[in-house]
Amino acid sequence: MKEITAKEVESFINKGKVLNIIDVREVDEVAEEKIAGAVNIPLGHIEFRMDKLDKTKEYIMVCRSGGRSGRATEFLESQGYDVINMQGGMLSWKGKVG
Repeated sequence: MKEITAKEVESFINKGKVLNIIDVREVDEVAEEKIAGAVNIPLGHIEFRMDKLDKTKEYIMVCRSGGRSGRATEFLESQGYDVINMQGGMLSWKGKVG
């Protein structure tokens, strides 16, 4: 499983790189704060909404601490998607939230 740090994600965003970020936390968790531009698909819905994802794009998976996003990363990877888990999740995030 590929991984990236929250600091690396923040750096890419600050440099203007367009990232495809999927936040797999529950709706109420994301309502409190999320990385600006992140799309919310709760972990339990990933299997049913993965057909909306483009296999030619790279996705960064995010959750609270990295566990749920790690499971989502492993699952999507097994389905042929290019995915990266953000280590430490939102607990490690120091950048802007939207």
